[in-house]
Amino acid sequence: MPRVLPRCPHHDRRRDPMYARIIVAVDLEHLDQARALFSRAASLVDGGGEIRLLHVLEELPGFVAAELPSDVSERRRAEAVVELKAMIEPVQDLRVAHEVRHGAASGQILQAAEDSGADLIMIASHKPGLRDYFIGSTAARVIRHAQCSVLVER
Repeated sequence: MPRVLPRCPHHDRRRDPMYARIIVAVDLEHLDQARALFSRAASLVDGGGEIRLLHVLEELPGFVAAELPSDVSERRRAEAVVELKAMIEPVQDLRVAHEVRHGAASGQILQAAEDSGADLIMIASHKPGLRDYFIGSTAARVIRHAQCSVLVER
């Protein structure tokens, strides 16, 4: 069940029930979940608003990167752009942009929200594993540090 945690000082849902700028953070390894999240965002965005699909490529550890071809990072980015464009293509009546960033997912999601002035971040969450209890999941870090509303879809 999704929950919206209201924290955006500029957004009053009683007066303005839609969001103007939504960041939809997607994991392209889970395309069905990403598409469902994007569809949900389309139902929440204001008529003149914008949805920004964001995929973050985590940096590969140095010992792994050293064994891979030098262009692997650029190929991963290009593949992500193709997937994001494919998600956007069928949508005609919305303003949708896409972006691929490199780095720690939670930090890049928060930075993208700040850069764009987002009033909602949407992110999917998996059931937490043991590792998440010790270091926290991406969704949990986004919730803790976001300066706007966050909707987490499970």
